[in-house]
Amino acid sequence: MTAEDPDDLTEGCGRTPSVQEGAAAEAARMAEEIRQLREAVASHAAVDQAIGVLVALAHIDPAWGFGMLREVSQRSNTKLRNVAEQIVEWPSTGHLTDPVRRALLDALAAAGRTWTP
Repeated sequence: MTAEDPDDLTEGCGRTPSVQEGAAAEAARMAEEIRQLREAVASHAAVDQAIGVLVALAHIDPAWGFGMLREVSQRSNTKLRNVAEQIVEWPSTGHLTDPVRRALLDALAAAGRTWTP
């Protein structure tokens, strides 16, 4: 084929991605977005449940509960989702990691609340 041949779309400009490659890249991008959205929904649910545990056991309002979760996360250097999951599981397992336990007790004491996790 010559450079003047209109059917030769790759000559002189390098290889162009095929429609299939473009569709595959878009499908991969969408799959990653779906994975991230599912993770966000799961994280949000764990945080909401943990707030409920704090509301019930420490007798605080939900806004205060979220602030306490955030404070425990920062003080214990633990992701908020992980703190929430531990607090949700604590009533049935009786387990909190030491950093989370200490940070939670400190946050409760600072708020004038008591609870023995």
